[in-house]
Amino acid sequence: MESVPGKVSGNWVFKGTRLPVYSLFENLEAGATIHDFIKWFGGVDESQVKAVLEHVVQDLRAKTAHANPIR
Repeated sequence: MESVPGKVSGNWVFKGTRLPVYSLFENLEAGATIHDFIKWFGGVDESQVKAVLEHVVQDLRAKTAHANPIR
């Protein structure tokens, strides 16, 4: 992933593309599979998609570790 000022308004994109990372989540939410997404959006491969998903998982784990438990 990369965020470049002036490239797609600074949104996070898949490196080397102009495809915003949020488009992955929009498509998954709409029922697409990872393989559908890769097929529909050239220039993105499975390792890039998995890296984005892993980044989100790690971020959520870090935030959860610091959150106050619900009682």
